Amino acid sequence: MEIIQKVVVKQVLTETSKHELIEYYNEQKRQIEQECDQLHFEQKKMERKSKFQPERVADYFTHELEIRREKKKLIQFQMEQLEVLELGSEIRERELETIIDIQVGDKWDKSIFDKTIVVKNGIIVEIR
Repeated sequence: MEIIQKVVVKQVLTETSKHELIEYYNEQKRQIEQECDQLHFEQKKMERKSKFQPERVADYFTHELEIRREKKKLIQFQMEQLEVLELGSEIRERELETIIDIQVGDKWDKSIFDKTIVVKNGIIVEIR
């Protein structure tokens, strides 16, 4: 019988991976800033149209901009945490699902479900 199992992928922090993560976070921040600029543009456009209530337009865009400000704060926090981490630290990168085959008589314990893949500079170095 086959079942679906979750597998954690961890990345070992190296100079290369640290640089890549910083670039990724900077790109995310740029994307959010572009979204904010677009939202400001859309807000002004909608305010000029008389068929929308100005208060509702302002409330909607204020809410959307606040969501993006929070995302930006989170990214900034992650970047600060990245600076504090020592090289060689393991960072949880993502969680994947995999299919495992189980049979009658297999040992049913934590080890069958607690799987982790460790990646260093894009190469799998360990499967736990």
